[in-house]
Amino acid sequence: MKNRTLFLLISLTFSNLLLSAQPADPAKLTIDRIFTNWEFVGDRFGQVRWFDDGLGYTTTERSTETTGGTDLVYYDAETGDSEIMIPASRLIPEGETAPIQISNYEWSNEKDKLLIFTNTKRVWRYNTRGDYWVLNLGTLELKQLGGDLPESSLMFAKFSDDGAKVAYVSKHNIYVENLENSVITQLTFDGSETTINGTFDWVYEEEFSLRDGFRWSPDGSKIAYWQLDATGIGEYLMLNTTDSIYSRTIPVQYPKVGTTNSACKVGVVSANGSETTWMKVPGDPRNNYIMRMDWAANSDQILIQHMNRLQNHLTLFYGDSESGEVEKLYEEKDEAWIDAHDYLTWLENGDEFLWVGEKDGWRHIYLISRKGEEKLLTIGDYDVIEIEEVDEEDGWIYFIASPENATQKYLYRISMDGNGTLEKLSPQNQPGTHVYQIAPGADFAIHTYSQLETPSIKQIISLPDHKVVRSIFDNSSLKEKFEALDRTPAEFIKVDIGEVELDGWMIKPPNFDDSKKYPVLFYVYGEPASQTVLDQWNWYSHFWHLLIAQQGYVVISVDNRGTPAPRGREWRKSIYKKIGVINASDQAKAAEKLIEMYDFIDADRLAVWGWSGGGSMSLNLIFQYPELYNTAMAIAFVANQRFYDTIYQERYMGLPQDDPEAFENGSPITYAKNLKGNLLIMHGVMDDNVHYQNAEVLINELIAHNKMFTVMPYPNGSHGIFEGRNYMRHVREYMLWYLTSNMPAE
Repeated sequence: MKNRTLFLLISLTFSNLLLSAQPADPAKLTIDRIFTNWEFVGDRFGQVRWFDDGLGYTTTERSTETTGGTDLVYYDAETGDSEIMIPASRLIPEGETAPIQISNYEWSNEKDKLLIFTNTKRVWRYNTRGDYWVLNLGTLELKQLGGDLPESSLMFAKFSDDGAKVAYVSKHNIYVENLENSVITQLTFDGSETTINGTFDWVYEEEFSLRDGFRWSPDGSKIAYWQLDATGIGEYLMLNTTDSIYSRTIPVQYPKVGTTNSACKVGVVSANGSETTWMKVPGDPRNNYIMRMDWAANSDQILIQHMNRLQNHLTLFYGDSESGEVEKLYEEKDEAWIDAHDYLTWLENGDEFLWVGEKDGWRHIYLISRKGEEKLLTIGDYDVIEIEEVDEEDGWIYFIASPENATQKYLYRISMDGNGTLEKLSPQNQPGTHVYQIAPGADFAIHTYSQLETPSIKQIISLPDHKVVRSIFDNSSLKEKFEALDRTPAEFIKVDIGEVELDGWMIKPPNFDDSKKYPVLFYVYGEPASQTVLDQWNWYSHFWHLLIAQQGYVVISVDNRGTPAPRGREWRKSIYKKIGVINASDQAKAAEKLIEMYDFIDADRLAVWGWSGGGSMSLNLIFQYPELYNTAMAIAFVANQRFYDTIYQERYMGLPQDDPEAFENGSPITYAKNLKGNLLIMHGVMDDNVHYQNAEVLINELIAHNKMFTVMPYPNGSHGIFEGRNYMRHVREYMLWYLTSNMPAE
């Protein structure tokens, strides 16, 4: 009897192993296929650096040598001929057997030295801390920078213009290292937890995308840098309860809306060491921002972008590097807000620069003289999304725009003579999203093309004719997997809600029958930081929604007013002081209109989900429109706008001291008492961005009104909820379970 039982157990186990080894049905999506086995990631391409002549580039490729590691390979843009410039074997430090891993790399101007970033560590969102090495291509010497500074503590290392020195930040101080003799000169000495030199505090990094906080002068003699004084900033205490038998707090310097900011200033110091000359920028440094700064096409002046706390008055100042005196060059004002200007490029003459502003209601390119005189170069009712390249020799500016469809992106060019005539370069037969890495001189570009349901292809093209020179990859195997899926092709839709027409997309279940009634899951974001309705490949999001559709749901996403679509200033800034109000209203009106438009939508089974701002939107929708939405799944949300940071929330809402009613009207917690449907809230307990505090105060409010709901906390989860073992998969499976359990498709 025992032997028979053992035999049965062995047989059953073997059968289960055989079953588990069977390939998944290629037509059906599963959580495992998407988020465990990562079947749909697609082809990758290494980090590209164009050479100055625009005729070739380097990229990283997995080494074929037994040492492993990464080779740095040079490619001729036109022919595709390649050579390994630096094999991984050249990157083995003395006394070691394995090459250093390339996380990032930069060439010196003469291309005779390579700066390698490796052994990286995460600082908030990104891995910006690590070790740096320099490879001298002449001597083949491989040298680590930093001397006795702690391991993985260096940040933002970069060559001087002549390639003789490298500057970097460590522990909030700035250093310069001479590459010939390895002498390290410390430039700042007051770096601490509250005095931050050459990098930034949490809020500047998150909301102004500022991480690298210093700039070499063109002649290599000076360094301009930011300094932040974070004394007096409130600390949010994250709680770690899983690492030991006692919990511990992790403080984050985090200025919540309406509270004290870091004081910010900019100074210039000699690369050989000296006292810092501070720029005499007017105003209270705790109630103004310096969001951008760089040298003004010479080594005598820096150009400072200065913004008031409300972020509706931007001033460009020259700063004299010797005296610190400043002079106003240019300014912009807006009744709502002004975005930080990422594109400011000086022309070779040093007398003019290109600037992107929206003084006429559209985002356009201006040519601005050193004296502040402006000339509009792009003319018409369309937005410039991004400048890609300036070809001064032939007199062209290349940029991305999409005048006719806010979900797509195309390459255009205009003449620098100011005639305003648009020339579209992206092919007419490729509707969708086009992304470019244009070579200096604009003769060649790396071109990436995709659509919502067309995986990315990557090519080398010539310009301006946009002819394909050669293919880099076409994602053919991914296309085969995608086409094998049981699905109904996604479609783009227009939703007229009266005040405005909204863009959207819709995914129907496989074997769709328009005589049936289907439940709907809405995917939302709806704030000024992002769009959800884009005609571009996004495997991570799209396969998740295809999985939901295969369960029998219609999945829809709509972009409301206030999202950063290229539809003009009025579209984007109509949300000012109305986050949580106008965007929620647009979404609800869109849902009601869709019910009218499509008989197959079951009006009694509408669900909504979103992350971050989309989590806040999901809450606002089920709380403010309880008769419309049956179920909501809200992740990493802001429950009370008073709990979010100064820069983001005040940019779009003003100061809570000035208009407390606007903050109350836009916060989901205000309407929590109205909950009638099913609610799932999910939040990372270690979220440094949108604090877990938001979940707890909402929980309290819902309990106070005797509301039933479901909570899923993730103990080690940050804003992305990916740190813990199996977290990424669990988030998706939990949502799938919750949706199908509480609002089943059948």
